[in-house]
Amino acid sequence: QVQLVESGGGLVQAGGSLRLSCAASGSIFSINAMGWYRQAPGKQRELVALIISGVTTKYADSVKGRFTISRDNAKNTVYLRMNSLKPEDTAVYYCNANIQIAATEFDEYWGQGTQVTVSS
Repeated sequence: QVQLVESGGGLVQAGGSLRLSCAASGSIFSINAMGWYRQAPGKQRELVALIISGVTTKYADSVKGRFTISRDNAKNTVYLRMNSLKPEDTAVYYCNANIQIAATEFDEYWGQGTQVTVSS
């Protein structure tokens, strides 16, 4: 079994910063990609940032230049540093990972979500 445990959400004023963390644990051969998605009330879940093989990164246009995704391979942990936060960044943030759990088996996992609220 694999678990993703998130931390770091909270309430912050516009212009402030937060850092989210997501640690993967369990029967892990390797991790292909890790990322962050978010879902605001009444909206669909959307990709925020993705890091592939610990190197290649991809960001939603709305967060480019403000958010930075990084990964500690030794700790199987992904981080999302969020600067210059805006009220429209308010959402539940979910960690996602594509993990190799056996020699030829990959599966996708989600964290439980962490609330980020940005006040104006």
